[in-house]
Amino acid sequence: MDRVTLRGLRARGHHGVFERERIEGQTFVVDLTLFLDTRPAAAGDDLTRTAHYGVIAEEVTAVIAGDPVDLIETLAQRIADQCLRHEVVEEVEVVVHKPDAPITVPFDDVTITIRRGRA
Repeated sequence: MDRVTLRGLRARGHHGVFERERIEGQTFVVDLTLFLDTRPAAAGDDLTRTAHYGVIAEEVTAVIAGDPVDLIETLAQRIADQCLRHEVVEEVEVVVHKPDAPITVPFDDVTITIRRGRA
């Protein structure tokens, strides 16, 4: 499988278990790796035969900005589901970063990484 990778997609979301997170929101950062066969697109120089990463980026940021969830695990799954709606995407790896997580000790980042494929 070939890979198309998007790193650092950012959007403001209202995800989290604490009321403050739901009210104030925070920035979430997402990295995606889309697994697909790019040979058909390359052979015909045809955008319709590959993953249109501009469209996928817009869809993913809409998921981040959309309906709130408690867990970043749930957010990652929703993002994976959206990516897999594109027929050419066979698998996706999603990393959700929550750099402003409500943790009481110094830290750099909190992430979840999931990898999902077609059932």
